[in-house]
Amino acid sequence: MTDFTATRALFHLPAGVTYLDGNSLGPLPIAAQERARQVVTDEWGEMLIRGWNAAGWMAAPGRIGDRVARLIGAPAGSVVMGDTLSIKVYQALASALAMRPDRRVVLSDSGNFPTDLYIAQGLLASLGPDYRLKVVAPEAVTDAIDESVAATLLTEVDYRTGRRHDMPALTATAHDVGAMTIWDLAHSAGAVPVDVRSGRADFAVGCTYKYLNGGPGAPAFIYVAPEHHDVALPALSGWMGHAAPFAFDLDYSPGRGIERMRVGTPPVIALAVLDAALDAWEGVAMPDVRARSIELSEAFIAGVEATCPGVELASPRDPQARGSQVGFRHPQAYAVMQALIADGVIGDFRAPDILRFGFAPLYNDMADVDRAVTVLADILETERWDRPEHRARQAVT
Repeated sequence: MTDFTATRALFHLPAGVTYLDGNSLGPLPIAAQERARQVVTDEWGEMLIRGWNAAGWMAAPGRIGDRVARLIGAPAGSVVMGDTLSIKVYQALASALAMRPDRRVVLSDSGNFPTDLYIAQGLLASLGPDYRLKVVAPEAVTDAIDESVAATLLTEVDYRTGRRHDMPALTATAHDVGAMTIWDLAHSAGAVPVDVRSGRADFAVGCTYKYLNGGPGAPAFIYVAPEHHDVALPALSGWMGHAAPFAFDLDYSPGRGIERMRVGTPPVIALAVLDAALDAWEGVAMPDVRARSIELSEAFIAGVEATCPGVELASPRDPQARGSQVGFRHPQAYAVMQALIADGVIGDFRAPDILRFGFAPLYNDMADVDRAVTVLADILETERWDRPEHRARQAVT
């Protein structure tokens, strides 16, 4: 059994703060501070450019990709790190479309994170007027998959409500009609058990600053199923994805396997921080994480519904149908969340009316649940949310 008391001790958790926003930004792993100092002072400072070889900077995207691969059920050599999630969505979608040149429809759903839709809209517009993004309700995805679809572009766990798609079932439906599948694991990796290989995903992408605790702007990852390694073209053909970057050929030749999905120069310091953050996952079993997540979220839902009138559960009632987050609706959700944050209970707000709370078993415990319920109930009872400072909208919500 995973010892979550031991994993909690690996994080810097500010005194007096109950942190339930790890589904947006994970807290600081204590080991990351020393690792960042090491890479800046000992490697960059002393090795200078020699660090690319002596400190293994060049190999870091693949080596750390293998560490992430373990958490998403991917084989070694099928995940690589680098760039942002938006770029990896673009690469995956462009590659999938090139593999289905006779089709013009990309299918997504209205619960997808908007940036995925924006990337798809921009890519399809550049390909010409025959291409189309079809967006349906999450519940309607299965019925919308037909032989016109080149690729499905879906986020496994809804960023607002935590509703979870059935990846294996939807992937099988897509493959039955010859469509490719792209899965965004931003709210899945490190939150729920994921098995892209047995689920037969063609592509998967994700960020590492949420449940993987890689820090603000931490590099994204992309998975390509091994059977596609020699045919999937990266679309963004950067020099790091070239078969021989330091040959400096004037024409692009894709690298072998997942290496071709590298684009620009690796963000060495950010990768080092992420590498240290991933140490917290050593010895952690994802089934234990899932069981603890359900225990915490079920207790939170029960507590809120028993003591907090005026809120409505926005997440699926069945814990098996949601990820590791819970959303409640309230007509003044933004102000309520700002009042919670002012009282040291940090969740976040998602438009138009959702109070969103993430549960990360590596560092959240039942005391966090109890305090969050108590403070929320008091704020609603006293209407302390109804203050000008809580209504004032900030740039990041």
